[in-house]
Amino acid sequence: MTPPKDFTAAVGSDMRVAPRRVLFVTRRTSPQVKLHDEERVQTFPEVLVRALLAVECLAIALVLMSLFFNAPLEGIANPTNTPNPAKAPWYFLGLQELLHYFPPIVAGVLIPGVLITALLVIPYFDINIEAEGFFLRNRQRRLLVSMGLSAAFAVFLLFFDVYVALPAVAVMAGLMLLAAASSPQSPNRFRRYLALRPVSWWIMTWFLFEMVVLTAVGTFFRGPGWSWVWPWRS
Repeated sequence: MTPPKDFTAAVGSDMRVAPRRVLFVTRRTSPQVKLHDEERVQTFPEVLVRALLAVECLAIALVLMSLFFNAPLEGIANPTNTPNPAKAPWYFLGLQELLHYFPPIVAGVLIPGVLITALLVIPYFDINIEAEGFFLRNRQRRLLVSMGLSAAFAVFLLFFDVYVALPAVAVMAGLMLLAAASSPQSPNRFRRYLALRPVSWWIMTWFLFEMVVLTAVGTFFRGPGWSWVWPWRS
């Protein structure tokens, strides 16, 4: 009987060139046994395509906004007349809101530095590399740690009177409780989605949620002297 193709005998020195075959190594060559094939190979085409589509959609949206809406620019700057309140651009208003509560070294250096370091380091955690749902394993322990961190963060915000950031903490804590009580087989689609979110998703979502809240407060709820004002009152 003819032997199967997978066991065809051949002469060579590289097992990767002829996988699943019997190779006879001659005296004039040396077998390459130090190399091995990885089970998974990192590739980027799909990620690059998604990023390219996102950039193109964002560029189209910005062009359309610039065509139909005028930028809310003020008059020419006058060094003798400082506006009150003097607000930073919208993408810095969250940081300016933090400066209202914390000393400059804390709001301008420590908090952004810790956040940037965390975003750089967290993707390399084993719990994040697995990319599985955060509450799928060790559910009780992870839920206890999450609720403890949420409570500690809420106490920290209360100590510095940062009440505007408390709703985001409450919402994220509620979502974590819901995710811990859900499973990938839940009949509700939203609960299935939460159950499959990894730890990086929770941290990044919490960070973005807080920045959105702080930016919105700095944009619509701050008046002269950075005092609290309601948007519908002059």
